[in-house]
Amino acid sequence: MIATNVLHAQPRAELMTSKILVTGASGFIGAHTIIELLNAGYEVRGTIRNLDKSASLRTIIEKHTNHSGRLELVAATLTDSSCWQGAVSDCDGIMHIASPVPIQQPKDPEDLIVPARNGVLNVLAAAKSAGIKRIVLTSSVAAVSANPEAGTIIQTAEHWSDPDHPTINAYGLSKTLAEKAAWEFVANTDIELITVNPAMVLGPTLEPDYGSSLEALVLLMRGRYPFLPKISMGIVDVRDVAGLHRLAFEKAQPGTRLLCSNGHRTLLAISRLLAERYPAFKQKLPKRELPSFIFRLLAGINPVIATIVPDLDKVIEYDCGPARALGWQPRSADEAIFAGAESLIQHHIVE
Repeated sequence: MIATNVLHAQPRAELMTSKILVTGASGFIGAHTIIELLNAGYEVRGTIRNLDKSASLRTIIEKHTNHSGRLELVAATLTDSSCWQGAVSDCDGIMHIASPVPIQQPKDPEDLIVPARNGVLNVLAAAKSAGIKRIVLTSSVAAVSANPEAGTIIQTAEHWSDPDHPTINAYGLSKTLAEKAAWEFVANTDIELITVNPAMVLGPTLEPDYGSSLEALVLLMRGRYPFLPKISMGIVDVRDVAGLHRLAFEKAQPGTRLLCSNGHRTLLAISRLLAERYPAFKQKLPKRELPSFIFRLLAGINPVIATIVPDLDKVIEYDCGPARALGWQPRSADEAIFAGAESLIQHHIVE
């Protein structure tokens, strides 16, 4: 059974000088989390797949903290079990963030499931062997909301995506199976696992390689869509996701799932916000939604459109009370949207 009560969680002040392993250090959430931890006084060891990228990553991190001297970077790959024992050595806790996040869903879900599930199991096995107890795992609301009640009642930490549900995609399946594998692994151990389950993560990219999280803003601002589907999404700023990882490590009770979102916006609402804030993009930004029945008709001949049909006309609310009980105070959805767009402009990703 997964506990969800965090109301009486106590600060772990003694951990403030700990060394934390952050997997996926070059990723959108990973890099922001490293900055958050360094600025909070932690030592950090970050994993990347290729150490040839360590110099450029360090340069990026140095722009946002004066404490990059406490950052160490090591090579590790999710599916290589042999590398993780060295990666976790001498660490006091782990934030396992690395997991594949595709721009487009793959034809074979196993392309995402295998590295996501094997990665978390490799990290947990290494942690258990090294005696590391405190672990924060980055999951997703995709592991929560593919179920019959989504869109009808508020989704809580007790809700789980059904791997056989018709609305689940390859990414949601990978996050669901990876998180369930993690809970099953720690069930008979003394590992203190907490998960962070973000909604759509926006906010500022730190570099031109923006990954997949900001792809929706990029496509809108490049004028790729003349018309939009009626889709609403929960939004959370990447800086607040990073902050919640730290709060989870310091304060959350073991066994907690922390859903995080702060407001919903439709794609059309996002487009209108951007057009008002950035008039230079007004002609490119889409101005109309198409009726949902048209997308449902097109789904039969377009597999990309078919993937969005389950989300049409649906608003899914999330219970973020447990996160707020830790002192989490997120930015607004609009601020996350604008910060993301501003960073895309600054890095000349959209022009």
